[in-house]
Amino acid sequence: MARPVQSDLRTRLQEWIPKIVLAPSVASMLIFVYGFIVFTGYLSFTNSRILPSFDLVGWHNYWRLFQLPTWTIAVQNLAIFASLYIAICIAIGLTLAIFLDQKIRGEGMLRPIFLYPMALSFIVTGTAWKWLLDPGIGIEHTLHLWGWESFHFGWIKSSSMAIYTVVIAAVWQSSGFVMAMFLAGLRGIDNEILKAAQMDGASNWNLYRRIIIPQLRPAFLSAFVILAHLAVKSYDLVIALTGGGPGRATELPATFMYSYTFTRNEMGVGAASAVIMLMTIAAIMIPYLYAELKEPK
Repeated sequence: MARPVQSDLRTRLQEWIPKIVLAPSVASMLIFVYGFIVFTGYLSFTNSRILPSFDLVGWHNYWRLFQLPTWTIAVQNLAIFASLYIAICIAIGLTLAIFLDQKIRGEGMLRPIFLYPMALSFIVTGTAWKWLLDPGIGIEHTLHLWGWESFHFGWIKSSSMAIYTVVIAAVWQSSGFVMAMFLAGLRGIDNEILKAAQMDGASNWNLYRRIIIPQLRPAFLSAFVILAHLAVKSYDLVIALTGGGPGRATELPATFMYSYTFTRNEMGVGAASAVIMLMTIAAIMIPYLYAELKEPK
């Protein structure tokens, strides 16, 4: 009788030990991620200022939010930044992936070079590009020292062009990651299909346009979702690169949320902006997840 009891006990331990080990992580995630999301949603309906308040004011904070010119500027900047960031990253990433897929020499060396920027934090990227783009110490100053005194590149100091410097830095960091996604998709295409098309006389242009790129649809969708998510929550890159300036030229919803919550002591309005950002990301993620679940395996 002892052996069956020991065997049963061992089986139960094998079932419960993974659950016991994972329980603290799951509990922490439920509390510190989803719990605080719910709490932020609740704060957006209160008159919270410096500290959380539990006096409900309904939709007042959302009404105030969309009346603020600063929020309008932040949303407009996000539209410019996100559209350029996503489009350029996908274009560069796809081009690099096609280039590397030609089985060129040195591919093993080039891949990590292109991927390296993604290993850096956005704070490091923003600081490095701030130095590069600063007219006093960066590229412009260096070219002046080399004798090209007519060269001027002061976008980071211009209220009309500063948002494009954020695009440059973000594209530099993320395009290598997008390249890796497309390269994985290219390597997953059945070579027999490509050989059959080539035997039928398909040119390289038609091969990519009609066969290869359409089969990269999952990679395009994944890249779009990831880049859109990064664009909406962009904060540290902007703070390190421009600080949201000059003026409000590079203000984004994430920097707006932080400033109104912790600097202007408008926690209710800041929470409302955070909820809008969450809804924007959810509007991107939910259709993607639904499509993935519905796709036949």
